[in-house]
Amino acid sequence: MIRTRFQKMSAAALTALFFSTCQTVFAAEKPALNRTVLMQNKVELPSNTLNAKTIRVIFPPAFKTPWHTHEGPGPRYIAKGKLRVIEGGKTNIYRAGDVFWESGQLMSVENISGETAELIIIELVSGKE
Repeated sequence: MIRTRFQKMSAAALTALFFSTCQTVFAAEKPALNRTVLMQNKVELPSNTLNAKTIRVIFPPAFKTPWHTHEGPGPRYIAKGKLRVIEGGKTNIYRAGDVFWESGQLMSVENISGETAELIIIELVSGKE
């Protein structure tokens, strides 16, 4: 009887120890939020109202856009692939994870990654007042 009571108390103590250890391990593994500013640019607003658009553009391999402009400037995020961007006479290469500011000048974009590329455009356009 003493042995059975000792075994029950030992089992209870081991169970409590196990669960308290598990909670400590699980709490230690909880990931922390990581916040990084990828780009910051001061913008002079043309009006009190803006129409902000978020646009996804998928580029097939080796696709090159004709020369063009967009309605408004804004940040551009390369979600996948590698793009050659010619804007305002300057050429830059951007890879997945890069962010750049498009000014709205005449430009061309070419997918030079050999795979599908994806660009996220955030366009800031003056809205009607």
